Amino acid sequence: MNAQKPTIVLVHGAFAESSSWNGVISRLSEHGVTAVAAANPLRSLAGDAAYVRDVIASIGGPVVLVGHSYGGLVITEAAAQNDAVVGLVYVAAFVPETGQSAFVLSTSEPGSTLGEALAAYPVASGGNEFVIRQDVFHHQFAADVPEAEAALMAATQRPVTEAALSEGLPTASPAWKDIPSWHVFGDEDLNIPVAVHRAGADRAASRETWEVAGGSHAISVSHPEVVVQAIAAAGKAYIAGVEAAA
Repeated sequence: MNAQKPTIVLVHGAFAESSSWNGVISRLSEHGVTAVAAANPLRSLAGDAAYVRDVIASIGGPVVLVGHSYGGLVITEAAAQNDAVVGLVYVAAFVPETGQSAFVLSTSEPGSTLGEALAAYPVASGGNEFVIRQDVFHHQFAADVPEAEAALMAATQRPVTEAALSEGLPTASPAWKDIPSWHVFGDEDLNIPVAVHRAGADRAASRETWEVAGGSHAISVSHPEVVVQAIAAAGKAYIAGVEAAA
């Protein structure tokens, strides 16, 4: 029996947008792998996860779900009790337990300088949304990305609501407890301390972990080849499992 290749669904985090996956998608395409970059709304954790579940349902086949940063919370919720999701890849991403929020996790270890880099603006629906100030974006978010490319990323970044970053993971069964996961992060991430990444990979019993020396928070942009390695490992593990069970 030949297992169906899973579709790769990529979920960006706060202060990024779907094109942050372009380098990953182009490399996957070279190997005949179908990928979809979801437009994460960044409005509320429960709502964002519901949207990603809709994207998964529209595919109609097995999915490897990949999340960056806050997207780690989103994929953990979206994949919970979801049989279509056969693998998880956390890319410089939060790996939450039930009730944990982005704010709680980012401050669970010292080292993040994100708070001082943010600007806040009120939104009509209530509360505030955050962006990273353009004058510090390169250093804070993407220090290992060329300056001109980082400037474009700063100008096209997607704001995130304070509510989304404050909301604890709703599900009582975080997806990483039931679905195998792979983890990629840089050791010079200024948004999420590397100790938080290491703890998350340990928590999820990571099948394989890539820690990139000098890697920034924008690891999918600066080191897409490593992200593709992790995605390939997830896809191959699923196919091997199906073929072994046949």
